[in-house]
Amino acid sequence: MSVTETGATVWLTGLPSAGKTTIAYELAGRLRGEGHRVEVLDGDEIREFLSAGLGFSREDRHTNVQRIGFVAELLAANGVKVLVPVIAPYADSRDAVAKRHQQEGTAYLEVHVATPVEVCSERDVKGLYAKQAAGEISGLTGVDDPYEAPESPDLRIESHQQTVQESAAALRALLTERGLA
Repeated sequence: MSVTETGATVWLTGLPSAGKTTIAYELAGRLRGEGHRVEVLDGDEIREFLSAGLGFSREDRHTNVQRIGFVAELLAANGVKVLVPVIAPYADSRDAVAKRHQQEGTAYLEVHVATPVEVCSERDVKGLYAKQAAGEISGLTGVDDPYEAPESPDLRIESHQQTVQESAAALRALLTERGLA
């Protein structure tokens, strides 16, 4: 590609089963189809390969988010659109990632996939809500562990009120509006 690509990190935060990853992969496909360089930093893959050994304490969750934020900023600074569908339940952890991007002069957008816990529990993509209800696990974000929703995200997606395609289109429109795609 002869034109310098503008990179950016798009962090999709929300409860488990909110639709973050589904929206991220839908958008990634659209952007790749337009010729953009795109990476999706999936939270489950990161936990397996980059953050193996970390648990789900507040400290471990913070460390995981900072690792992901570091990799995202590095890629974005090198012209990649980085889509990060990761819960990141604590505002201070997300703020630290945003601050790092700001210090490096790298574009960063925070997107809240604002799906109500009742809808997420019905979707239960990974069976986590069922396991929590059965007492098999504890510390489920938004149920018996905190989730601090963003107060003023760059975009709030109500995924339970629109299709995946509509959600991805809204996010694509934000990238255009911000001059990032």
